[in-house]
Amino acid sequence: MKVAVIGAGWAGCAAAVEATRLGQQVTLFEAGRIAGGRARRVDGQWPDGTPLPLDNGQHILIGAYSETLKLMGDLGLDATSLLQRLPLTLQFPDGSGIAFPSLPTPLDAFAGILRARGWSWRDKWSLLSAATRWQLAGFRYPAGLSVAQLCERLTPAVMATLIEPLCVAALNTPAGRASGQVFLRVLRDALFSQSGGSNLLLPRTDLSALLPDAALAWLAQRGGDVRLGTRVQALSPAGTGWQVDGENFERVILACPPGEAARLVQATSLPCQRWIDQARALQFEAITTVYVSSPGTRLAQPMLALRASEPEAEAPAQFVFDRGQLGGPHGLLAFVVSASQGDNADVARRVLLQATRQLGLAAPQIVQTIVEKRATFACLPGLLRPAAQLAPGLLACGDYVEGPYPATLEGALRSGLEAARLAIK
Repeated sequence: MKVAVIGAGWAGCAAAVEATRLGQQVTLFEAGRIAGGRARRVDGQWPDGTPLPLDNGQHILIGAYSETLKLMGDLGLDATSLLQRLPLTLQFPDGSGIAFPSLPTPLDAFAGILRARGWSWRDKWSLLSAATRWQLAGFRYPAGLSVAQLCERLTPAVMATLIEPLCVAALNTPAGRASGQVFLRVLRDALFSQSGGSNLLLPRTDLSALLPDAALAWLAQRGGDVRLGTRVQALSPAGTGWQVDGENFERVILACPPGEAARLVQATSLPCQRWIDQARALQFEAITTVYVSSPGTRLAQPMLALRASEPEAEAPAQFVFDRGQLGGPHGLLAFVVSASQGDNADVARRVLLQATRQLGLAAPQIVQTIVEKRATFACLPGLLRPAAQLAPGLLACGDYVEGPYPATLEGALRSGLEAARLAIK
């Protein structure tokens, strides 16, 4: 069958590769010039104008991303060289925080809790007790409650130095608003399901080279038609199939952002109003990445947690990455502000102050500030997400589509694989 995949983000790349592997003839449409969607390479530059490849946001993968790692291998990529694997570490510049040892699951989690620096025995006992309760309950939790409600018995120190940074890193939604049910699913899969599942996998290359570029090359070698810089204008039913800008296909997979997918579906006059309403009702969170130059700086870890304060104005960033330890230029730091709000220039100015105060940087200089205004959907309690199946032969995929995970690369990729499989049933 001829299959159109609209969108070459991680979900679209996965759908196109899987549909091709299953014997279909795939055409992949992408509005941008670089594949990867919200996890892609951007053409940045140093203050003097020298070109500097950057990412549109700093991403963290984890060892539990089994389908992502499998697809990388299928595409001929060496994950061990492209990703730096570290035991889960959420430590602050002063050395406080939690670091898991290299032990089988769940011993690594329990040992990490017991060895956490800067925590009292009361702090540690509150987390051990909560983790035991969650395990005994099968990691099930009422859908309408938040992460803050889930963790109400934890001490302030554990909330501030573990739960809140982990929640905003995994769900990109503050603990007071984030879904406790989804957070527990992430904890179960990452911390308690498989040895190494909680490991941090930090990219040592730009995000397009991490998977999308290889996916496009793989498709081209197998006769796939990849059309970058092509925004689809119209989708319409055509007999038992579909027309995409007047071209006939038996199947269509919408791998574009939810607003764009809703636009295309709305114009078909199909009875899909509930799906359209759910897609348009999604709320979104921004992520700001502030790239900073600090020559001669080398952090104690490739990734450090930062003490983000309330109000956000005083210390907006939750994490900093040393790109020099991750295959990039030495002295280049990436500060990540999840669930970002406010003026871009003002956020960057506050990050510089935070870098000076928390890291002791002498004269940090902003290289570039990149804002993804709709980086992820807000992972709210009881959120109703659009289904994958819209109509016979018409499917949707992406991290926002109905599923157990928040807006992650693994969630997007799994959604793409599933859409490709559903398309040929």
